[in-house]
Amino acid sequence: MKQTYFEIIENRPLTKDVYLIKLKGDTDCITVGGFVNIKLEGLYLRRPISVCDVEGDVLTLIYKVVGKGTEQIRNMQSGRLDVLTGLGNGYDVTLSGEKPLLVGGGVGVPPLYMLAKKLIKEGKSVSVILGFNTKNEIFYEDEFKALGADVAVTTVDGSYGTKGFVTDALDKFDYTYTYSCGPEPMLKALYNASNTSGQYSFEERMGCGFGACMGCSCKTLYGNKRICKDGPVLVKEEIIWEK
Repeated sequence: MKQTYFEIIENRPLTKDVYLIKLKGDTDCITVGGFVNIKLEGLYLRRPISVCDVEGDVLTLIYKVVGKGTEQIRNMQSGRLDVLTGLGNGYDVTLSGEKPLLVGGGVGVPPLYMLAKKLIKEGKSVSVILGFNTKNEIFYEDEFKALGADVAVTTVDGSYGTKGFVTDALDKFDYTYTYSCGPEPMLKALYNASNTSGQYSFEERMGCGFGACMGCSCKTLYGNKRICKDGPVLVKEEIIWEK
């Protein structure tokens, strides 16, 4: 974990409520599937945001405006941000096999972008399923395609791509492993529908973001784990779903 300051160099909307922000600073500690924790003026708790991409000293984050913290970030076009980097246990790319499938729902999509870049660079044949509620919520489809990934998009209302949920597009691909990030109902549905092992990145409310407060603990086959410190990525075989 490292505390550092980043300069805001870009902050723009991708959809009505989803924004992309680019920050310039020390990116050495950032990992694929990890997250950063941002301190904001007037707010006690930092805001955790998953890492979308790193290019040199430029960090790309994608966030949804859902409360005071993200609304404050949306309104910042310049200045510096106090950021904790190097947080979270990210994706292990050594387990992917030759044809990994990446599955993201809503703001669970961003961390899969950096993962796709790494897997494709290693010569893997990457497929991606992006799930959204409706057409006007879709983002980053073209960016994944530009990497060379085979991309399918699902929308719940059928306004674009395959109608339904991410699991309704599973039969489009032959895959050796799954990587995913998104809301828990999506992860659980993928867990039940997929026919391979995989890694699941969980979204969870956090207090400290680095394992001290125990506020984001969950039960696993191997005992309690903290989503911020031992996760957010868990392997399929250790997950215990709460009823």
